[in-house]
Amino acid sequence: MIPSQADCLRLMDHYRMPAHIRAHSLLVARVAECLAQGLADQGEPVRVDLAVAGALLHDIAKALCFDGDCSHAELGAEICREHGYEELAPLVAEHVHLHDGFNGRCGEREIVFYADKRVNHDRLVSLEERRDDVIRRYAPRDPARQELIRQNFALCRRLENNLFARLPMAPEELADCLVVEQ
Repeated sequence: MIPSQADCLRLMDHYRMPAHIRAHSLLVARVAECLAQGLADQGEPVRVDLAVAGALLHDIAKALCFDGDCSHAELGAEICREHGYEELAPLVAEHVHLHDGFNGRCGEREIVFYADKRVNHDRLVSLEERRDDVIRRYAPRDPARQELIRQNFALCRRLENNLFARLPMAPEELADCLVVEQ
């Protein structure tokens, strides 16, 4: 079962998701929807509803792990399973790191992973800008952790190249897809 956007928003309220994390998640969902719909339009077997729900709930447990005592990705996956959203659990579990790396597939899991890497707080940014912010916030004086972050973003760059080879736009044009027509 895939939750609707309204269901996802109710879960955000239930788990007391702070406003800044909600704003981040809403933009990640818009990015994921744009990418998933673009792939679907190109004939790729991607479920837009699954990608959007995964993006909306990818940080559902972030506030619960502020003390650093747990993995928000793993706890978020468990929350999804508890609510009967089995299909979402892997997307949430792997939004920080793709456990098996990137195998060339651009499915919902990879879309959520990539969309999260392109959104810094509530702004669409380049992978480099997001990588540098992650290093500043989570590993300012830890060279080993900085290297792991760089490797994760290098994998994300490979994913980006593969993803946009399938889409009729470049990564720099992603913002155009997010503009809401009035």
